[in-house]
Amino acid sequence: MAKTSSVEKNNRRRKLVDQFAAKRKALKDIVMDQSKPMDERFRAQLKLSALPRNSAKSRIRNRCEVTGRPRAFYRKLKLSRIALRDLGNNGQIPGLVKSSW
Repeated sequence: MAKTSSVEKNNRRRKLVDQFAAKRKALKDIVMDQSKPMDERFRAQLKLSALPRNSAKSRIRNRCEVTGRPRAFYRKLKLSRIALRDLGNNGQIPGLVKSSW
């Protein structure tokens, strides 16, 4: 199991991303629009940099839903390799068969 504080910190980041998503997108559109005047784009860039760092989507870490493990994460299942193996061995994931040769 991962530290509870790490998992909670990641959850707080997810909430911040959801909260600031619209504002961040609007500012990014202004910054990237070449037809706008340079000073307007610069002001938008300053406002964007004034937003909390944890409101950026790239700050979110993919973690296992079961254990909170940050590495060896399968995006499609939202599980780590270890949790996937345990649940698969218990027969709790439909269609997953343990291979043997």
